[in-house]
This record gives sequence, structure tokens and C-alpha cells, in this order.
Amino acid sequence: MKEINPLKLRLPVFCAPMFLVSGPELVIAACKSGISGSFPATNARTIEELEQWMQQISSSLAPDDAPWIMNLITHSTYTRLEEDLKLVAKYKPAVVITALGSPKPVMETVKAYGGLVFADVVDLKLAKKAAEAGVDGLACISSGAGGHTGQLSPFAFISAVREFFDGYIAVGGGISDGAAVAGAIAAGADYIYMGTRFLPAKESMAEQEYKEMVVASNSEDLLISDAITGTKASWLKPSLIKAGLDPENLNKSGDRNYSSTSSNKRWKDIWAAGQGLGRSKKIESVANIVDELEQEYFTAIDRFKKVTTK
Repeated sequence: MKEINPLKLRLPVFCAPMFLVSGPELVIAACKSGISGSFPATNARTIEELEQWMQQISSSLAPDDAPWIMNLITHSTYTRLEEDLKLVAKYKPAVVITALGSPKPVMETVKAYGGLVFADVVDLKLAKKAAEAGVDGLACISSGAGGHTGQLSPFAFISAVREFFDGYIAVGGGISDGAAVAGAIAAGADYIYMGTRFLPAKESMAEQEYKEMVVASNSEDLLISDAITGTKASWLKPSLIKAGLDPENLNKSGDRNYSSTSSNKRWKDIWAAGQGLGRSKKIESVANIVDELEQEYFTAIDRFKKVTTK
């Protein structure tokens, strides 16, 4: 039987790895607030910078802080994976979440030091493949997620995955307050993948204008399209317009390349967000966000108890 909350988190929340947004400061602030912070390895532009980040995170966290998480692309076009894995073996993140490819390339390295491997999946076909590969957990990216998004609702995804998988489930997609965290846990998830709520955090690497746009926008300001990267993703319409694009008439890119040396100008100039948009009312610290999430979480639990009391 799997251990409940093996990461010993204050709240069952992962601050999701966000491209060009998650960095050492955001990860450290999340972990010190009692939730797990994560970042994509690709946010560090060179292997030297990546080691600097991993060393900074490792040395900044105390034993009683929440553990940190690393997100690794395993797609065949990602040329830095072997070097990244050497650093994973050295700094030993508690969890490695794989994305855009099979989790198999990281399994031996992470298992060797006792870490957990989660696979980022957007549909049941990928979830079954990852489960067959022997992962400890699945990060189920559902409808409503920012960036590359899924199509199933979080509740439908959890229910379907539980039919064949008894490992850990982290679910993300439109979950941006404590009540939604409680609901997803009640539905069978173990952890919540939350990104958009932390986009305008003071510690995030997002540009100031990006943070302000997130605070000023709501879910009606989103557009799901594969025209930008070749893969369906959820974009902020105001950023498309700012970049000189017409949200109603986008030409499909078709370019899928996850190499660490490829141009990421599209992601730099055009910004992603999920359906949790509208929940952030101001730019504030991660600690304040987590405090609010915790209050909402336990308020929801109390409400649930009252509703179910005969």
C-alpha cells in the first residue's frame, strides 16, 4: 500500500513547473511555505546555470522544509537530457516529473537514490503507457491547465486513471483555490498541480507586465490553440494581441522542437495561463498565497463535514 503524503507537505500542492516563470526563488519560497516547488530544467539556459540553480535550491532548504521537484523533458529532440540526469543524481530532487516523452530514461537514475518518478500526461493513452513503465505517480494535466493543456476534466481524468493505476496522482487544470484542492483530493487525487495561481507571485521569474496581465485578466481572456508551438496550449489573448497577432486568425506553426538550444521567443513574447485566471487579485508573495490556500482548504473541509453530517 502506498504511503499517504510521502512528501510530508503542509498542503497537498505542487507549485507547477512553468516555462520561463519557475526559478530558484519561486521553488525555495514554495518549499519554505510547506508545498513542493518545481521548475523545468530548460529554464536554466546552460548546464552550468542549471547546476547553479540546483545547488542554490539544495543549500537554501532546511530538513523541515518541503522537498523540491525537478521537471525534465524526455523527448528525443531534447539534447541535454544525459547531462541533466548527472545533476539529478548529484542533487537528488525528491521527485522528477518527466514531460513530452517516455519516463523510462530517468527511472534508473532517480530510483537509485530513492526518489519518485512522476510522468506528465495529458490523456489516458499516455497515462497507461507511463503506468506500464513503472512510474510512482502521474501528473494528470487536464482541461483548464495553462501552457500545454489536456482535454479531460480533472474529475473525469482522476476517475479514469484510478481504474488502472494505484500510484500517486497529481492533477492540474483550473485548480486555483483551496476549495478546489479539497475537491480534487476528495475525488481521489493525492496532490494538486497548481501553476496559474503562482504566476504573479513576487518570487516568480515572469516579467512584471506578464504578472500584471494575469492579475487583470479572467478566463474569458484565454485562447486554446496549437498555432503557436504546434501543440495545443492555453494562451493569454492580450499577449497575442501585444505580439501583433490576431487571436481569431492564427496560422499553425507545426514546429515541435524541445531542444535546449531551440528558440523560445514564442514563449517569451506570448504568455500562457490556465483557467485559474481571475483568482489572483494582486502581485504577492508565495507565503501569502499558501496561507490563503490553506484557509480556503480547511474551510472547504469544514463545509464538507457539515454537508455530510446527518
